[in-house]
Amino acid sequence: MTIRILIADDQAVIRSGLRLILESQPDMTVVGEAVDGAEAVALARELRPDVCLVDIRMPKLDGIEVTRSLAGHDVAEPLRVVIVTTFDLDEYVYGALHAGAVGFVLKDAGPALLIEAVRAANTGEALISPSITLRLLRSLAPTKAPIAIKPKHPLTDREIEVARAIARGRTNQEIASELFISLSTVKNHLSAIQARLGMRNRVEVAVWAWESRLMEPTDQR
Repeated sequence: MTIRILIADDQAVIRSGLRLILESQPDMTVVGEAVDGAEAVALARELRPDVCLVDIRMPKLDGIEVTRSLAGHDVAEPLRVVIVTTFDLDEYVYGALHAGAVGFVLKDAGPALLIEAVRAANTGEALISPSITLRLLRSLAPTKAPIAIKPKHPLTDREIEVARAIARGRTNQEIASELFISLSTVKNHLSAIQARLGMRNRVEVAVWAWESRLMEPTDQR
């Protein structure tokens, strides 16, 4: 199946570059381009793309507002939004993740990671550029009030281990190797964690882990 993508960025050269990268893949096609946040919301609702690539800073509506409109918790049929930005330690990014974004990729991260993020979002996974995952969460989560939700049923020790690994930016395969469990077991644990916490993706789980102060002291450095 072809992955249908919407690109939202106020710079024409960036939109052209993203389109060139994405449409080099046989299973991807760009169905629309938006030059500002308001147009992004309107086009996304009209076209219903599989993945929306959204810049964090745009005229009219910024990436947070776009994400909240398309993927917020009160949206009946949320779309999958991946933030593509120049800013790797921008508080807007943290806000966008809370608003429902399922990925965060730097514009200079390279074609391979961008393509991986789109494929991950399309299959219901989530991806944050590995090079900035820890810096983003370390720098922003500890400065905020502890608003993390409390699960009705506590996570098991193994689920906490998986949640910590996710918060460190580990992939499912890396978690399986580190914990000496199968890939399917990792996915089962992730599903259980999301169900207990009422969360939709691993990005929300990562933010929750940092807000809940689950991370080891060495992770805070």
